[in-house]
Amino acid sequence: MSVKSVCVYCGSRAGAMPAYAADARLLGKALAGEGWRLVYGAGDVGLMGEVARAAQAAGGETFGVIPTHLLEWEVGKTDLTRFVVTETMHERKKVMLMNADAVVVLPGGAGSLDELFEALTWRQLGLHDKPIVVLNTAGYWDPLRKMVDHLIDQGFADASLGAYLSWVVTPEEAIATLRGDFG
Repeated sequence: MSVKSVCVYCGSRAGAMPAYAADARLLGKALAGEGWRLVYGAGDVGLMGEVARAAQAAGGETFGVIPTHLLEWEVGKTDLTRFVVTETMHERKKVMLMNADAVVVLPGGAGSLDELFEALTWRQLGLHDKPIVVLNTAGYWDPLRKMVDHLIDQGFADASLGAYLSWVVTPEEAIATLRGDFG
């Protein structure tokens, strides 16, 4: 099996460090370079816009999913290869995950955490077996990694929970990890 579509969860803001946007651009370009379709939240702001514009500029296919109530707020990017408008956030998350073969998580806020934990929970429950790669740009996700370890250490999750997450520090490592999972 080979990766054909990668769902990217990331912020609708740029964040405090230029490295976040730089990695989003590198990841978008790399996905296109592999011939993998970007599946994401269809926004044209923050890291979402960065990853999508980079994928498009590199000739990549893009699949965006946005709920009606966020069309203005996240500035729905309607020039994507495929642009889907949903009624709810839950429907958005489901459509994104079901149209992807893998997940990559870039820095982001509460929405990105929600998306990550839903994908992780669904994997834990056996609803999918897609790889989940966490791109830990400039150590952004270090506290989250400690929290996942804490959940396991305190007996609220099996060690397998931690094994479902692949932690990388560069977009290149994210691509290599996906190649390894599906090579």
